[in-house]
Amino acid sequence: MSDALQKLLALIKANDGIDDKGRLARIVFEAFALTKDRSVYYCADFAIRFSSAAKRAASNTVASLSRLQKYDDRPFVVCLVTEKVNHCFLANTTFLKKISHSSQQLRENNIRGSFNISDIVPAFEGVANMPDNFERLFPIHVGVGFEGNLVRLVEATTNISPTGVKFTVSDAVAPVILAAPERAARFIGSEDWAVLKAELDAQVNRFRSEILLAALIENGNVRGRVIEYLIAGEDEVLRQELVAALKAGNRGIPRFKTEYTLGDYTRIFPVYDTETDVKMKIMILSSNPKAYNLDKMLEFLANSRSVFMLYFVGVDPGKIVNTVLVSMFQEKLLRATILLKHWSGRNSRGVTQFEGAAINDLIEKPQCSIDAAEAGQFLQRVIAL
Repeated sequence: MSDALQKLLALIKANDGIDDKGRLARIVFEAFALTKDRSVYYCADFAIRFSSAAKRAASNTVASLSRLQKYDDRPFVVCLVTEKVNHCFLANTTFLKKISHSSQQLRENNIRGSFNISDIVPAFEGVANMPDNFERLFPIHVGVGFEGNLVRLVEATTNISPTGVKFTVSDAVAPVILAAPERAARFIGSEDWAVLKAELDAQVNRFRSEILLAALIENGNVRGRVIEYLIAGEDEVLRQELVAALKAGNRGIPRFKTEYTLGDYTRIFPVYDTETDVKMKIMILSSNPKAYNLDKMLEFLANSRSVFMLYFVGVDPGKIVNTVLVSMFQEKLLRATILLKHWSGRNSRGVTQFEGAAINDLIEKPQCSIDAAEAGQFLQRVIAL
């Protein structure tokens, strides 16, 4: 959490009992030299909307979805002023259940409608939506972003039929999926793991300068996609176009579409079929990287030869810190895997994120250990979703 956001929340708490949203808004506005955009006050570190009600359970309209889109890249705080307490919630799109007003024409290409305080979730995946948890909650939102939430909000608001198919785990494939942790452990102990690591490391070494240039791209989504393509992309012509754009100062980066497959790099060995998802981690940034789609993961692990790996590239300003190749079941990684089961549409078990701090730890101190029992319990939970 930024210092500015901490100071904001402390100032609002210090004014509990003010019972006047206009007066509180002026105090905050002056303290942080904010800019006003209709009912939203904002700066580089946060945006805030003040509202008032007799009690915490309120249905006041907060803002339009199009206005929220402008500030969804920073903590969007709703401050509900009641008689004795000023309640604060995060209202970024990740923490909205639906859009309430004037939203029947809401589509992915038609951003419209407004949301109420009652549309803000009181808790997200068991974590209460309150200031003490903002530091934990906001990185989750950063990993999903506005575009990642839009499909879900359209479905939840308009009852448009969702796309995608939930993978059916039959009695025949369940044992194969549940055997995946032991399969992964055998792969890690084999020479094939070393071969896979060496191949990916060779690509990092080949494009080391370009990766460091790409790490300077401000847009996190574009930054990650470019680096992942440099390492694991299949179209050499496109890769060279990316190289040329990066050497030109990150100007003219070509648009390219990445397939939403489980992994970025497919490698078939005599005994194993591997998919590896390439993830770049800026070590100095607090963020939760996107992980994998749960249904695609189960479908892949239903193959008795399958092994799903994660390849992390840690980058600091001006240098590549380390590269790590681990199983999705690695102990620390598994415990840092966040299930976003309700956040990917009705025909899906959902998606996952990794807690960024755990990724940093793995990059700095690589470990490949797998707790097969714990991993099996994780898979059973996912299958049951």
